[in-house]
Amino acid sequence: MIKVGIIGGTGYTGIELLRILHGHPNADVVSISSRSLDGKRVDEVFPSLKNQTDLCFSSPSAEETKKCDVVFFATPHGVAMEGASELLSEGIKVIDLGADFRISDNKVWSEWYGMDHTKTDLLKEVVYGLPENYRDEIKSANLVANPGCYPTSVQLALKPLIENELIHLDNIIADCKSGVSGAGRGANQATLLCETSETFKAYAVGGHRHYPEIKQELENMAGQKVGLTFIPHLTPMIRGIHSTIYVDLIDKNTDVLPYFLKTYSNEPFVTILSEGEFPETRSVKSSNFCQIAIQKSADNEKLVIMSVIDNLVKGASGQAVQNMNIMFGLEETMGLESIGLLP
Repeated sequence: MIKVGIIGGTGYTGIELLRILHGHPNADVVSISSRSLDGKRVDEVFPSLKNQTDLCFSSPSAEETKKCDVVFFATPHGVAMEGASELLSEGIKVIDLGADFRISDNKVWSEWYGMDHTKTDLLKEVVYGLPENYRDEIKSANLVANPGCYPTSVQLALKPLIENELIHLDNIIADCKSGVSGAGRGANQATLLCETSETFKAYAVGGHRHYPEIKQELENMAGQKVGLTFIPHLTPMIRGIHSTIYVDLIDKNTDVLPYFLKTYSNEPFVTILSEGEFPETRSVKSSNFCQIAIQKSADNEKLVIMSVIDNLVKGASGQAVQNMNIMFGLEETMGLESIGLLP
C-alpha cells in the first residue's frame, strides 16, 4: 500500500485528489495539510467524505510527510520548490500539481510567475508528467511536474500531427475554453456566480502563464521553434476544457485520422472520435479521459482539432494519480477507471 501525503488539501485539486485516492485500491492517504484547518476532520470540511475517512488536517511538517512514500503538492506556485528538496533527500517521491517545475528555463519561469526560482538544481532532475509523451522517464522519476490543464489538452491534440511532420509549425492557433474551477477555490470577485453565469469571455489575451509551458512542450515534440497563438476563455460551467485548435496541413489532402488512431492505439485515456463526431466536455466530466475529434474546414484550408478534458482530472489530479501509478509500477489505470458523468 502506497502511503500518500497531500500538501495543500483544501483547493479544488486537493479535493479531487482525495476523491480519486479514496477509491484507489493501492493508495492510503496518511497525511493532508492545511495551516488554516489544522486539527479539523476532513469529512467536516468535505461532506462528500462523511464517514469515509478519519483523517484530520494538520500543519505541514517534516514528521507528517516523512511517513509517506509520495507527496502531492496541490499548492500555489512557490511552495513546492521550497519543500521538495527535503522530501527528495528522504527518498520520498514528489508530484507537483502546481507550476514550479513545469518550465525548464528558470529565467522564463521567473518572467511569467513574478518571482525568483530558488531551486534551479531540481530543474535538472524533474520529469514533465504527461504520460503520453514521457512514460518511460516517469517510471524512474523522483520528482514529477504535473502538466497544466490547458497544456494537456493542447499537447494531446497536436502530438500526432507534430510527430509525423504533417503541419506547418509557424501558425498554430489554440482557442481554449475552461470551466470556472480552473481559477481555483479562493474568493475572487471575477469568479462569483453573478460574474460568470450567463456570460462568456476571453481573458489573459496578452499572455497566459500556460503559454510558455505549451510552447516549450510543442517545441520539444517538434525539435524546432513553433509559432503559437493561445487564447483562453472562461465559460459558465464548473468543470471542463474544450480546446479548438487550427493548423495548416503541409499537404491539404492528407488523411490525418490514421495518424491519430495509430498514435493513441495503446493509450488508455485518449479516445479518438469517429468522423462527424464532436467532443463535449460533459462526456469526460469527472473522468481522466481526453476525447479528440478532427475536421477539415469547409474550404479545406484549415485542419480543426477539438480536444476535451476535465480540467480537475486529466488536467490536474487524475493525471497526477496516473503519474503516481507509473512511478510505483502499478497498472496505469488503477483508481482512474471511472467514465464521464451524464447528464
